[in-house]
Amino acid sequence: MSASALFSPFKLKSLSLSNRIVMAPMTRSFSPDGVPTNEVVEYYKRRAKADVGLIVSEGTVVGRPSASNDPNVPRFWGDDALSKWKEVIDAVHAEGGVMAPQLWHVGAVRNARTKWVAPGPVDSPSGLSSPGKQFGEPMTDAAIADAISAYANAAGAAKRLGFDAIELHGAHGYLIDQFFWDGTNNRTDKYGGATLAQRSTFAAEILKAVRAEVGPDFAVIIRLSQWKQQDYAVKLAKTPQEMEAWLRPLADAGADIFHCSQRRYWEPEFEGSDLNFAGWAKKITGAPTITVGSVGLSGEFFAAFAGESSQPAALDELMRRFDRGDFDLVGVGRALLGDPEWVVKVRDGRNSELKDFSPAALATLV
Repeated sequence: MSASALFSPFKLKSLSLSNRIVMAPMTRSFSPDGVPTNEVVEYYKRRAKADVGLIVSEGTVVGRPSASNDPNVPRFWGDDALSKWKEVIDAVHAEGGVMAPQLWHVGAVRNARTKWVAPGPVDSPSGLSSPGKQFGEPMTDAAIADAISAYANAAGAAKRLGFDAIELHGAHGYLIDQFFWDGTNNRTDKYGGATLAQRSTFAAEILKAVRAEVGPDFAVIIRLSQWKQQDYAVKLAKTPQEMEAWLRPLADAGADIFHCSQRRYWEPEFEGSDLNFAGWAKKITGAPTITVGSVGLSGEFFAAFAGESSQPAALDELMRRFDRGDFDLVGVGRALLGDPEWVVKVRDGRNSELKDFSPAALATLV
């Protein structure tokens, strides 16, 4: 099946894309002391030059003491880091590219690959890193307010630097997602509650603060997932009605695009329909959505951490769903991490040149 439909333009607010392919955010840890290097600049420049429609950066942490769990993950605060991000976006624009930073706070997630510990108290809704596992104390109201401001400040910095949009990382068991999940949020104030809609207040307040900072015409994306790295089987929304109660307040608060993370994009979200997460999000909210999860490669991302390689996979099922209108944009992760030319190869039908993905790619900036 032809992938030519992916090479139609897309425009929304500050975003004007030449095609529908999004480079998914992928943690790279090549920024010593949180400051991107010249190699990071070139890494993104190569993707822009090779016609990626929208580049979403690796996770970049907001200005809270414990927002990071890795000293080599980039910051999106401080003059030293922001000056390098200015070089990144200028290089991307010089190649005709479009880019959004992903704004991130890890919350109470531990990092098994490093013994580094961030200064300051750990931020989490209830002092839990996963259900039943204590890791710090619940955030105070003052800490919550400061975290909300940190996201807004980072979004404002992105707009001033010249980025085309921003993405909030609200998925995969990190801070925003810890508020969504009843397994890690047992607060009894306005940031907790028995329903997913109640536990979405923190995210909604971040979105409102970000929107106030960047104005009405700057595109705001939020990445969401049902699954958590702490528990792959978790479903926040078990029915379409619960999903609607979750997503509509986020759209009302300022989310323009929902980036719907699945481990495998082809898996249906609810019984009785083959719609995936992105398909349901679009149906429920009417907002544009990004689908992501094992696009273009066999296997899945977390298998790479176990040393598994992946091979190129056909896009027929993806295109069937795209042509049906299930989603608007397609997130590509590992395939673009290992091969900056992936988009132009797909565009030009050079399928024989598509590369396998090796976990060794995680250790380099190709």
